[in-house]
Parts: sequence; C-alpha cells; structure tokens
Amino acid sequence: MKFNHSSIKSFGELIRYIRPWRAKARFAALCSTLNKIFDIAPEVLIGVAVDLVVEKENSFVASLGFGSIESQVLFLGLITFIIWALESLFQYIYSIQWRGLAQMVEHEVRVSAYDHSQRLGLSWHEEQATGNITAILNDDVNQLERFLNDGVNQIIQVIVSTICIGFIFFYISPLIASIAVLPVPIIFLVSFLFQKKLSPKYKNVRDKVGALNSSVFNNLIGIQTIKSFMTFKHEKDRVSGLSKEYQKENIGAISISSAFVPVIRMGVLAGFLGTILIGSHMALSGTLAVGSYSVLVFLTQRFLWPFTTLGTLVDDFERSMASSQRIFDLLNTDVHIPEPKNPTKLDNLRSDILFDSISFNYPGGQTLFHEFSMHIKNGTSVGIVGDTGSGKTTLAKLLLRLYDPVSGAIKIGDSDIKDVSIESLRNKIGVVNQETFLFDGSIRKNIAYGNKDCEEDDIIRAAEQSQCTEFISSLSDGYDTIIGERGQKLSGGQKQRLAIARAIVRQPDILIFDEATSSVDNKTERLIQKTFMDIKQDRTMIIIAHRLSTIRNCDNIFVIKNSRIHEQGTHDELMKNSNSFYAELWNIQTGKKL
Repeated sequence: MKFNHSSIKSFGELIRYIRPWRAKARFAALCSTLNKIFDIAPEVLIGVAVDLVVEKENSFVASLGFGSIESQVLFLGLITFIIWALESLFQYIYSIQWRGLAQMVEHEVRVSAYDHSQRLGLSWHEEQATGNITAILNDDVNQLERFLNDGVNQIIQVIVSTICIGFIFFYISPLIASIAVLPVPIIFLVSFLFQKKLSPKYKNVRDKVGALNSSVFNNLIGIQTIKSFMTFKHEKDRVSGLSKEYQKENIGAISISSAFVPVIRMGVLAGFLGTILIGSHMALSGTLAVGSYSVLVFLTQRFLWPFTTLGTLVDDFERSMASSQRIFDLLNTDVHIPEPKNPTKLDNLRSDILFDSISFNYPGGQTLFHEFSMHIKNGTSVGIVGDTGSGKTTLAKLLLRLYDPVSGAIKIGDSDIKDVSIESLRNKIGVVNQETFLFDGSIRKNIAYGNKDCEEDDIIRAAEQSQCTEFISSLSDGYDTIIGERGQKLSGGQKQRLAIARAIVRQPDILIFDEATSSVDNKTERLIQKTFMDIKQDRTMIIIAHRLSTIRNCDNIFVIKNSRIHEQGTHDELMKNSNSFYAELWNIQTGKKL
C-alpha cells in the first residue's frame, strides 16, 4: 500500500490508527468542549454584572426571581464560583485524558513501527540509513505524541470557541456579529496558504533530521576508525554541513510560520475596531444595552484572538503530519518476505537440502544466479568457496529466507521453504556470521540469546563445545561478565567463539558458518576447527569460507565460480587435479604458488 503524502490524508491515517482508543478520545474531546464553554462563560457574566449595576431591580438576574440587589449579587457570585470550578475540573480531566491517550498511542506506534521494521526484508534495511530509522522511532514518534498531547485539544477549543461566541454574537446583535466575523474568511484563507507552503518545508526538515542523525550514529559506531585515521576535522565538517542543511530548512519553515501571526493580528484588529465603533454608537443611542455591549467587547477579543494561535497550530500540525507521514510510510511498507497463507511447520530440518534451478538478483542489480542447482545431503558437512562476489553468502541468506529466489525452489526434504513458516525454519538453523554482533550484557545472556528456553547446563555445554570455557574462566565475573556494546571488551576471536556458542545453544538441525574464521588468528582458527569436529554429529553443517584450511575436512566442497558450481568433491579429490581452480587457490594460500 502506498501512502499519500498530503497532510490531510496523514491526519486521516492517524485518525484511523487511533480507532482502538476512540472512546477515550471522544471523552477527552467532550471534556475539552465543556472546558471551553465554561471558559467563555465569565465574559458573559461580566455583562450580567454590568447589567445588574446599571439596571438594578430591572436587571436580567432580577427577571429570574431575585428581587433584592443582595440576592442578585449572591446568585451571581454562586454561579461564577460554579462556572470557574467546572472549568477547572474539565481542564484537569481533559489534560489527563489527552496526555494518557498521547502516551498510549506513542507507545503503540513506536513498538509497532519497530516491530514492522524488524520484519521488513534485508533489501529495505540495506537501502535505509540506520540513523533515519532511529529518527522515525524517536523524534517523529515524539513529535506525534506532542501533537496528541496538546495540539488536538487546541484545535477542538478554537472550533468550540468560534461556534459558541459566534452564536452569542448573533443572538445579541446580528449587525455587530456580521462585522466581527468579516475577517474570519480572510484568516482561514491565509491559514490555508500558509499550510500549503509549510507542508513541504516540514517534510524536508524531517528528512534533514534523519540524514543528520544517520551521520552522527554511524560516526559513533566507527569512532575507532575516525581516531585511527585522525579524521576529526573531516567528520566535524561533514556533520556541520548536514546540521547547517537542517538549520537552513528549519529557518525557512520558521520564517514562513512567523509571518503568520502578524497577518492574523491585522484581521483581529479590524474586527475588534468594528465592534467598538459600532457597538459604542448603538449603546450611546440606546439601541444596545450597556451589559450587552460589555459582553460584545469582551467576547470580540475572545472570538478573534484564538485565530492568532492558528499560526502555532498550523506549525505544530504540519510538523506532526510530516512526522506522521514518515511513520506511516514505514508501517505501510510491504513485508517482502511474507508468511505463506497456510504455513507448514517443520519439527526438524534433518533432510537433504536442494537448491532447485534457482535464479536470483538483488533489487536493481545484475542476475547473480541463473537456474542454479546444489544438493546438500542431510547430516554432512559441506564447504562453499569461491571468488568474492560469487554468491556464497547469498546462498545462506536464501536458505534462511532473508531473500526469496526469483524463480526455482529451495527444498528441505519434500518441503519448499516458501510453504514453511518462517519461525519454524529459522528456529532450526544456527548462523555465525563474519561480522559478529553481540549485545551489551553478560556472557550468559549473549549465549542464551540463541535459545530463550535454555537451561544453565545448556549454556555451559555450548560454551565448552565452542571452546569458550578457557577465556570465560579467566574473567573475574565468569559468565556474568558484562562485555560492553557490540562485545567491545572481548577480542575478535573471543567474540567469534561466543557467537558460535550462541548458535549451538539453539540445538539447530542446520548450522551455517559464514566466513567465521576470516578475521581470527591461526590459534583461534584451530580452536574453531576443533569446534566443527565436536558439533557436526547429527546435523548439517554449511561452512562458507575464504580460508580453505577451514573447510579441508568437510564431507563435500562446492567451488562456486561465475555463480555456478565449478567443481565439487572432498579436499583430496579436488587436489588430485593440479589444474583445478580449488588446487590453485590452495597453493596460493599455502604459499606454494605466488
């Protein structure tokens, strides 16, 4: 579904989104309405008070049955107290209701947007800057919360104030009412023109915020590289440039919104002067009661003055709708890897794996595989090697359904993985990537991340199988050691072995190692190779490697070249042909050939 980018439609989308809380929203709107009605009432009471002083026994209050001046004053005082009390009460209630609604919607939107972003295809994430996603989940959601917290209430109260005061005006004096409302169409026209100009401005502002956040976020991640290359000034200038672009767009939007209020003030002034001049003449000539004239003077300002807040309201509305647009664009992005309509659940994946004549290309890229086929026998260890860019890692991503082939099928046993529930598929596959990502927490929690239902014995066993026990025992807090963000307190080899333990604790039927030894030293590589030998029983192991020593003992080795299987066999079988591509790679890596 493609989201319409207009502010009005963004607002409509927001209204539809908050439908589950519409009872709370309606009650909050009712309280806002009643608060504004009781807020206007004191101006009317001023007119009644003036009428009481001028007319005495012939006043409006006297017509209600209060003969004496004292009883009239007491009655007026009581009514004033009640009105002020009710106005304060409804202000308290609507404040609680709107803030509560804003908090609930903020929570739901943030969680929904985050969860949806998790489920989007890798291609979407590869096209998005991380900082931009962060800006949506934080800045944009917070902007929406501020609008629901206060902006909606202000809009309701401006509307209620306009209707109620307009009714009173026309009831007292249609002539003065007509003069007072003359600026209103002009004010709305100006508001529309400002809104039209502000809408694209604030969209650009939000986009610039996303770009700025992205740059800062990425620089913080790559701070070691920045320090190593001493590029402080370069990165400062780059962030400064993005910040200036954001500043420029924001100033442009502010300059437009700031011009709004002075224009509206002129309209308010025109209506106010008209009421004073004509109302004074009518009061002096006796065609308008003094009390009524007092009411009109006070209410004219109350009638027209809220329109000066339209500048702020339009500003807040456009900022919020620009944020809403980005949020709902995210929520409305289709999941590229959908669940099958009637998914099959596989209890185990202990079957042969078949890549059956698959074709695949990355979005906007050249064809990587064309009618590619590969058969991996159950319970065997296979190595996949080849040139950079040959598609080795892509095969693992296709097996995990991080991507789907354009044509052909990937089967585990008799089941096409497109017909299998994604959860049951991935829960039985353990993955260790080249770039290990660990969470800021204890070693125990990072291992257990692979299986939330695992016991302490499972964690210890996985650590032993992945050759982690020695370095864990050397740490002061053992399994409770906090490893820092992205595991920065551990060495590269320690992080890699911990990632292997995390994969093992899942007790997977299929284990994938994607360049798991590419960035470790020879000692760590030997430890990881020992791990391979210890854990390969009763499961299929797929080892994608650049170092051929890592896959030397595999049951079968596939050599990928030009996105096709160029050769396959055991290490010894492939080495028998001294002219084979595998033999050439081996000789280069072992120093037998330069």
